[in-house]
Amino acid sequence: MSIIVENLTKQYGPQKAVDDISFKVNTGEILGFLGPNGAGKTTTMKIITCFMAPTNGDVKVNDTSIYTNQEDIKKKIGYLPENNPLYLDMPVLEYLDYVGELQGIEKNKIQNRIVEMVHVCGLNDEKHKKIGELSKGYRQRVGLAQAMIHDPEILILDEPTTGLDPNQIIEIRKLIRHIGKEKTVILSTHILPEVEATCDRILIISKGKIVADGTSETLRKQAQGNEMLRIEIQDYDSKDRVISELQRIETIQMVDPVKDGSGIFTLQSKPGASSRRNIFNLCVQNKWFLAEMTPVETKLEDIFRELTTE
Repeated sequence: MSIIVENLTKQYGPQKAVDDISFKVNTGEILGFLGPNGAGKTTTMKIITCFMAPTNGDVKVNDTSIYTNQEDIKKKIGYLPENNPLYLDMPVLEYLDYVGELQGIEKNKIQNRIVEMVHVCGLNDEKHKKIGELSKGYRQRVGLAQAMIHDPEILILDEPTTGLDPNQIIEIRKLIRHIGKEKTVILSTHILPEVEATCDRILIISKGKIVADGTSETLRKQAQGNEMLRIEIQDYDSKDRVISELQRIETIQMVDPVKDGSGIFTLQSKPGASSRRNIFNLCVQNKWFLAEMTPVETKLEDIFRELTTE
């Protein structure tokens, strides 16, 4: 089930929380929604879930506009808000039963759905406790269970792994990847390695505008620009001579030696050029041992910082 966001804007007085953004999420796709605090992520999610009305623009869920049939859209969406509001005085099983009824699940099917959610969300040991007695991580699992109990076709997850320990995060990642094979998932998080491990595509928003959209590999290549290489040369007689010889290679734009005295260098090639073959031939000619030659990839953290800071 697809989600199409068209020219979406949300304005609070003179401030635009979301500023004319458009994107599409396809069935079976997990979209990682990234951005600093106040960028517009949560506002966009609330509009998609019909919790909040936009100032301008539209959202279509499987060609159904949020202006025409909100009740139908809500039935198709499972939503885990950032603050994960729960009834702390209710036992876990009682709460899931209550949510199942609210979501319109047939009474003869609710218990089966509760059993399944307790299993997939790892709640078996805590299912008889009151929610207020649970740790933050287990409360987050209850929030995931309530979002999925009616088997929605779309999942909107705002910071779903907040408060989970590393083992729990891995389990939730596996669960989201499994769910994403058949459902449409939008996942918001500040944990950048989690995005790369979980999401098929990344959308970065800053100050209400989309500043990047693509796979992590695509974004890195776009940010990379010219070829960057890290090389290590051994068995040379003079480091200054190595630098001089590297600088003579026509395809190399910059040579940056590591300051600790080792034979490690970072090289940048000229636009559109590759220097790997020339470096290899140079080492052969001078009988230097080329111990390492690896591309230097731009980290997702660097891309995020560059796109979201002034």
